[in-house]
Amino acid sequence: MTVVRPSVSHSGYAQTIDGAAVFSEASYPVINPATGVPFADCPSASKEELDRAVAAASRAFPAWRDADVQVRRAALHRFADAVDAEQDGLSAVLTMEQGKPLNRARDEISRAAEQMRRLSLIDMPTETLQDSAGRPFDVQYRPMGVVGAITPWNMPIILAMSKISHALYTGNTLVLKPSPYTPLATLRLGQLGIGIFPPGVLNVLAGPDELGRWMTEHATISKITFTGSVRTGKKVMASAAETLKRVTLELGGNDAAIVLKDVDPVAIAPRLFAGAFVNSGQVCMAIKRLYVEAPVFEPLCAELARLAKEVTVGDGFDPEVTMGPVQNAMQYRIVHEVLDEVLRDPQAQVLGGTQQIPAQGYFVAPRVIAQPAQTSRVVTEETFGPLLPVLKFDDVDEVIEKANSTRYGLSGSVWTGDLARATDLAQRMDVGTAWVNHHVGSDPCVPFGGTKESGIGRENSLLGLRHYMEPHVVSVRPL
Repeated sequence: MTVVRPSVSHSGYAQTIDGAAVFSEASYPVINPATGVPFADCPSASKEELDRAVAAASRAFPAWRDADVQVRRAALHRFADAVDAEQDGLSAVLTMEQGKPLNRARDEISRAAEQMRRLSLIDMPTETLQDSAGRPFDVQYRPMGVVGAITPWNMPIILAMSKISHALYTGNTLVLKPSPYTPLATLRLGQLGIGIFPPGVLNVLAGPDELGRWMTEHATISKITFTGSVRTGKKVMASAAETLKRVTLELGGNDAAIVLKDVDPVAIAPRLFAGAFVNSGQVCMAIKRLYVEAPVFEPLCAELARLAKEVTVGDGFDPEVTMGPVQNAMQYRIVHEVLDEVLRDPQAQVLGGTQQIPAQGYFVAPRVIAQPAQTSRVVTEETFGPLLPVLKFDDVDEVIEKANSTRYGLSGSVWTGDLARATDLAQRMDVGTAWVNHHVGSDPCVPFGGTKESGIGRENSLLGLRHYMEPHVVSVRPL
């Protein structure tokens, strides 16, 4: 069928600095991954514009810090309402620049707004503790100042809204940089904040990776929050160390899901498939390795292969499409490099991928890969695309060791009707989050983050909010 794309502006995108729209002299093209060709121009911030944004955020900080928490909460709720009201326009831009099906883009917008509302309802109390002599003292948590936030291209709006929520609700001000691959919908967020937040509280700039480096090096930015790859996260941390910036890093994962033999393969296959192939496999917490106990290995592989063949891959504006493209040319090449290695593996069986896909754009049909080599890239690395390795096991202790034998430690899951056994196995997984009988998902009330090279710090919940604040001890004794 002919795909009808809504009208999306080719130009006119502005950055937000000090409560005003700023049109930069420099720009760069943004590519639609469904076509592989540019569709819009994005402003590219200069170092001088970054300095202006940071200065504005610094000026706005004292008043925003001292504002009553109810005032900050009300502003965030008004902002969430404004985002909801612009759902149609935002989702169209998001699908055009990211590639996900339009209904998935709409869902991302609405979930982002709702999570902002819920996070900003969490109470942030002062703690009263006792010293070794039993004397009370208070631990207050105070905002840090100017926060620099850098977001990725896979879930641009929900991750931008999360960082806005954490930073502004805790009394910080913010300079936000989206991925250069998916900047446009996030720039719209900045414009929606004008008139809701005081000037300088929310600043949104776009640009290439160099802009991110300027932010991590900037002496006036007190904290960097970054979501993205392990490789880039290490660079962020090294750069931030020069000024001892506080950092929150939510990095990649190579999540293992362990399926025990008592499950019904037909019943759980759709949930496992969704956990692996959501957003074309481009989710940090998606299932990247599936370990299946031998008695149910064959039937589960067959069911997953059937589901893979039923996926409709194509342009996200086609209402019949259920899986969009890989987001950018670089990631497209990585996925194909990994797939080419799998196709050369004599012991691996590639299932799915039989449907026709558009010749233009960064499309990859979903594949289920049965019994690849344990040392192959599809098993040991985070492919970040629609490839799912499925490996057979007989010994539970051995599979826990394999699940943990990775530099990643973001999340994982165990699938079985025996909840006591599942809980024991989940507790043995070396990850930040271990699920039982579900996989993928975040809740504003539940802390999320990784161990090992999957990150530092947590987001969501009171614990996550306090990663955006400094503890301040007040100890009072009578004369």
